[in-house]
Amino acid sequence: MREDPREGRRWQEKWTYYLSVPMAALSAIGQIGIFNSLSEQALGQGQKILQFGFTSELWLHSLTVLLCMTAGTMFAIWLGELISEYGIRGQGLSLIIFAGIVSQIPGQMISLLADEETRWTMLAITVLVIVLTVLVIVYVQQGRRNVPVMYPGRRMGNRMSMPVKGTLPLMVNLSGMIPLIFASAILQFPVVASGFMAQWFENAALDEFALSMQNFFGATGTNNWGYWTLYFLMVVVFTFFYTTVVFDQQNYGENLKKAGASVPGVHTGPATQKYLGTVQRRITLVGALFLGMVAILPYLIGLLLGVFGLSAAGSQTSIFLITSSGLLIVVGVVRDTFLNIDAELKLHGYQDSLLVR
Repeated sequence: MREDPREGRRWQEKWTYYLSVPMAALSAIGQIGIFNSLSEQALGQGQKILQFGFTSELWLHSLTVLLCMTAGTMFAIWLGELISEYGIRGQGLSLIIFAGIVSQIPGQMISLLADEETRWTMLAITVLVIVLTVLVIVYVQQGRRNVPVMYPGRRMGNRMSMPVKGTLPLMVNLSGMIPLIFASAILQFPVVASGFMAQWFENAALDEFALSMQNFFGATGTNNWGYWTLYFLMVVVFTFFYTTVVFDQQNYGENLKKAGASVPGVHTGPATQKYLGTVQRRITLVGALFLGMVAILPYLIGLLLGVFGLSAAGSQTSIFLITSSGLLIVVGVVRDTFLNIDAELKLHGYQDSLLVR
């Protein structure tokens, strides 16, 4: 990536596509196991929506289902790439995820207004919580720490201009919504693995273990404090991890040295990179705690509403109409899309006033 960014990106995209296929197939197997376990709970023991297994009677049917679900994932990726290529650059998959999240709003609104006694109270609380959450998300996402940088003066004929003082903006939340996706994906893996074990192995001990894993990490387990504490810690850890990876790729110390620029009071080169890394880690702590709080906000809101006896009105997901992490994704996608459209308009000679109009 450092020696040839274009070829590095091509290599990365190629292997991302290759690895998406087995990951989609593994996720499909886990989802089938989850569907069957939910159908057994709703319809009775032994009743399954999908008869799945690679036996002599079911292998062709199971292979067909697996291929169709895997192909659906790859088709969504292909649509995202088309949107990025012919529509809004770099926003294809994000817009597909955005559409999937926003499509949940009507159903959540219906469930929110189902209780006639508390519908207007819950609606007022929902509007207040969403507005406050969006304001905080935008404020933190736009947060910057401007590090002063001195750029060398330029020679103009026989004269040398004075050094120029500039700033290097470091983002409070450099990782964006990626840590939430990482954490939620890893927390879904035990559910996928347990569904896989329940589907393939006929063992009472394994079935009991798989059921306990689904109760803790699945839809029924998201009401316990252990799940949400683990979710919070994983979001914080992945925020620091992803920020470190992205920040090290920028290599600010070497790039500033090549440009002749320096941070006042700091040696150029590795010393500058170390100093900027320290500053980035300190401000990342705020961003990591913010993402962690956004991740567990439904649980906290549910506890608060339970104190006032409003938990029956749909306290966790319905209170946001979407999940709080979904709200972060929606706000991020809208913000990035707006900036991309604004950049395209400026590139073609349009002014900001035209965009505002």
